[in-house]
Amino acid sequence: MADQNTQQHETYVQEMFTQIAHRYDLMNKLMTLGQDVRWRQEVVRRAALPPGGLLLDLGAGTGDLAYEAIYQVPDIQVIAADFTIKMMRVGKERLDQSASRLTNPLWTGSDALKLPFPNQVFDACISGFLLRNVTELDFCLTEQYRVLKQGGVIVSLDTTPPPKSPLAPVLRFHMHRIIPALGGLIARHQQAYTYLPASTEGFLEPERLAGRFLTAGFQKVGFRRLMLGTIAIHWGYKPRN
Repeated sequence: MADQNTQQHETYVQEMFTQIAHRYDLMNKLMTLGQDVRWRQEVVRRAALPPGGLLLDLGAGTGDLAYEAIYQVPDIQVIAADFTIKMMRVGKERLDQSASRLTNPLWTGSDALKLPFPNQVFDACISGFLLRNVTELDFCLTEQYRVLKQGGVIVSLDTTPPPKSPLAPVLRFHMHRIIPALGGLIARHQQAYTYLPASTEGFLEPERLAGRFLTAGFQKVGFRRLMLGTIAIHWGYKPRN
């Protein structure tokens, strides 16, 4: 039954992102008031990409992180991997002025729980809004650990359950009323943007997610909260020996 439920969830998530692919980037800008651009810039900076290095953008979607990496380190080699083909098609076909003069990423279909890459090949693994969507978080983290070189960096950007604060009612109203309404109006898929707040509230708090990074074997794990605590960037390093 667990395997069936896992498969059903994966199929649901894949179909959902297929249906919203054409409005995904616009919705991100609206929901975050454009702040997601700065968050992705920080993710890439924290990855500390070496010139000529190899980067895995996992759950790449339309490639925002991949393009940002190319913009910051023009001679970086980027593999953009996702299991939703439509999202990657949108990313590959869009006219991205900041990256149009640079090397495009290599796009590949990939399951985050079973990566089709050999051990210790990437200098960094980054992801944006991936971890809360996977059915087996620990498998996802250990797979990234496996494909990273010794000394390699993992950096993730994701939503996080809103902390208790006087602003909590406002945040809940934004998540459960404003975001689904925008999703229905802009993306024509209100259900997808009802899933977003539900999956966010059901995800791990930043401290617990950091603990999962440690369990996977990463060291020097840290995180930073953003947007009134509803977003967090996590990072960690694979030991050199």
